[in-house]
Amino acid sequence: MAKNNQPVLKRARTLGIEPGFVGVYKTSKRVPKQSRKKQSNYGLQLKEKQKVKFIYGILEKQLRNTFAKAEKKSGNVGENLLMLLEQRMDNAVYRLGLATTRREAKQLVSHAHFTVNGKKMNIPSALVKPGDVIAVREKSQQSPKFKEIAEGLKGKAVPSWLELDAANMAGKVVALPARSDVDAPIDEQLIVEFYSR
Repeated sequence: MAKNNQPVLKRARTLGIEPGFVGVYKTSKRVPKQSRKKQSNYGLQLKEKQKVKFIYGILEKQLRNTFAKAEKKSGNVGENLLMLLEQRMDNAVYRLGLATTRREAKQLVSHAHFTVNGKKMNIPSALVKPGDVIAVREKSQQSPKFKEIAEGLKGKAVPSWLELDAANMAGKVVALPARSDVDAPIDEQLIVEFYSR
C-alpha cells in the first residue's frame, strides 16, 4: 500500500493550514517565507487539491477516482467529493476519536483492529453508510494503545452524522455527512475547476 511519509508540520506550513486539521497539535517555530509572487489560477487550484490530499491522507489516484464518483452523483460535485472523503472508513474512525490522527486511523484499520456491523474491516478507503456500526475488536481493546485512546473518549465531541458509544469503544453512522461537517478550510470549487480543465 502506497503511503505518504511527508513531515506533517512542514507540509501543513507549505499549504498554509493548521496541523490540527490532521490531528497533530505540535507547533513549529519556523516562520514561513512570504512569497511576493501572485499565484495563478492554476496554482490556487493545485494548492487546494494538494490540501485535500494532505488532510485526508490520500494519493492522487484515490482522489481522482473519488472525484469521478462525485461527478456521477446528483448535486454539487465539490460537495459530493468532500462527502465521499468524509465517509471513508479511516476518516470515520478518526472523527469518532478511535484514533488520534488520520494517518494512525489508516494504519489501525489496515491492521484489522475494527469491525463494521460485526465483520472485520481492513480497507481504509471503504465507504461507511447510515446504519453502520464501527467498533474496536474485543481483542484489540485490551492493547495499551486502545486503553490510552479509551481514556480520551470521555466527553469527546463528534460530528452530527456520527454517534459515539465511548463505553463500548464503538460508533454509529446516523446520517450522511453534510458540507457543514467538514471543519477544514477547503474551497472545493477550486478542485472541481482543476479536474475540469
